[in-house]
This record gives sequence, structure tokens and C-alpha cells, in this order.
Amino acid sequence: MTLDTEKLNALLGTMVSELGAAANAPLMLIGEKLGLFRALSGRALTSTELAARTGTNERYVREWLATQAASGFVTYDAAGGTFTLSPEQAAVFAEEDSPVNMTGGFYSIAAIFAAESKLLEAFKTGKGVSWSDQCNCLFCGVERFYGPGYRGSLVAQWLPALDGVVAKLERGAKVADVGCGHGLSTFLMAEAFPRSTFIGIDFHEASVTHAREHGGEHANVHFEQARAQDFAGSGYDLVTMFDALHDMGDPLGAARHARQALKADGTLMLVEPMAGDSLTDNLNPVGRIFYASSTAICVPTSLAQEVGAALGAQAGEKRITELLREAGFTRVRRATATPFNMVIEARP
Repeated sequence: MTLDTEKLNALLGTMVSELGAAANAPLMLIGEKLGLFRALSGRALTSTELAARTGTNERYVREWLATQAASGFVTYDAAGGTFTLSPEQAAVFAEEDSPVNMTGGFYSIAAIFAAESKLLEAFKTGKGVSWSDQCNCLFCGVERFYGPGYRGSLVAQWLPALDGVVAKLERGAKVADVGCGHGLSTFLMAEAFPRSTFIGIDFHEASVTHAREHGGEHANVHFEQARAQDFAGSGYDLVTMFDALHDMGDPLGAARHARQALKADGTLMLVEPMAGDSLTDNLNPVGRIFYASSTAICVPTSLAQEVGAALGAQAGEKRITELLREAGFTRVRRATATPFNMVIEARP
């Protein structure tokens, strides 16, 4: 076998970057948990100063800083021996309210590693890995990864992109947030529209309990444990599903039930991962993240449930539209999109 040296060197270069990223992933999580990134935001510090500010050991911090500087995540000033974050680095790593903060994703990555033995067995048997059998850090990781985008876009952009929905919410509407997880999306909508009533629904008991216990004062919110295909109630003005439909074992049944639960002039709002309609369309960095997450989390979760449709995180707009039309929706369109999400509006 003759190897093309140029292609080989390019591949080896990619692999060096991959190994570095994988090795740094748990260190990123440690830096986020210990507040190392936040402490560097807006100030230049030596390793000794950063350790003192964060109550950590200088020798570990020194090596951690070197790793982040080599990764391009921290800026190093050789003359002063100090480290800091540029405004762009701070937005991605340190500012919790930033819409481009990405550190939450590392919690989910930790959960994937924790589930490796279960996934190994699932690959052999074809069985699923239930949501309840995942590491607890996954549930927080999903919230922390999607949270910045939801906070930045849900009320300001996504809901206004739907036909007439904001006006209903302002007057007072009945809303079911299906697959709500820890309830972040539910709370964001409830706070923005106090005249409306929001019911957060999820099949995962621990997530519902967490939402009830950590929701704060929201008189117009309550949570129920139920499945997407048979949750209680009818006459909803709006049903939402945030990054949840593709995880469901029976997404068609869930869409049909949402159609039945809506008023005649109601709206189903789906937020799904951004994806093209073919594998070729999705061979890019964003698609890579979602395919990896889908392999380790979304497909196993669906296969562990009834039907086990396993749409996958990159199902694409065409496939989702076909499913919604089969469920009885007659008007389906992409209302808006971000680099990570598409927002689909479906009407009866």
C-alpha cells in the first residue's frame, strides 16, 4: 500500500488536534466548575494570582492555564507572565448570560464518557439506553448547553417569528411545553408572558421534580410527569417541543397528540437541531457535534422507548415536515433558524 504523504500528514495533523481536544475536555469542565474562566474575564492574572482568587492550587492552575493558552482559549502575555481572556474568549467561556457561551456542552460530553459501557452493549444488541439510565450530569448538561441560545432567542426571535402567537401570549394563552426537562424554556416563556398559563410536561420524573424545586416564583407555571403522546388537557393555544421530538420513541404519536390537544387555531412550535436533508448537507462542524450526540444520546433514548423510531438529531426539515403532515398538520413552515437550531411552525 502506497501512502500519499501530503494526505497522511494532513490527517495526522487533524488527529493531533482531536487528541488535544479530547484530553482538554475534562479540564474545560474543571475550569468552568472552579470559576477559572470567570476569574480571568476582564483582568490579566498570573497563575499565582488566579489560584489565590479561586482558592485553588497554583501548580495545577499553572498547567491548566498552559493547556488553555495552547488551545487558543486563553491569551498569554509572555512579557508580563499573565493570562487573560479577550472579549471573544470571555463571551464563549466566561459570561454565563452570553448567547454564545459553550461551556455547558462539556457536561454532556462527560455524560457520554460515563455511559460508554452501556453504549458498547447497545451497539451489540440494538437495544436503547433510557434517559433515566444516563449520568445525572447529562440532564444539567442539556440545560446548560441549550440555555444560552434559548435565553437569547426564544422570547426575542423565535416566538415573534410565529404567526400571531405573541399577541395570544400577551392576552393570555394556554401553553404546553412538552419534553421540558428542567423547565428552562417553560420558565423563560412564563416570565415573559405573565397573563398566560404554562404547563411543563416531561416523562422523566427526576427532571420534573427538579423543575418544581428550582423554578422560583412563577404563579403561572406548573409541571406534570407525562408522555408526549398522551399528556392531559386540550384547548391549548400553543404546544412547544424544544430539542425533544427527535429523542422520542414515538414522535409521530407525539405530533398527533399535540394536534388533537391544540385549538383549531393553535400552533405547534418545534425547535430542532439545524440540519440539512441529506448526510452530505450535514458534513460540517455543527453536523458533527449533533451526529455524535445523536449516536450517544438521542438514538439510544428513542430506542429505549415504545416504537423506537430513532429519528436522530439530524433528521432534517423535510423528514420532520413529512411527519407533521402525517400527524394531521396542514400548514408547516420553517419560521426562523440559528446556526444550531431550526424553528418549525405547524398549524392544524
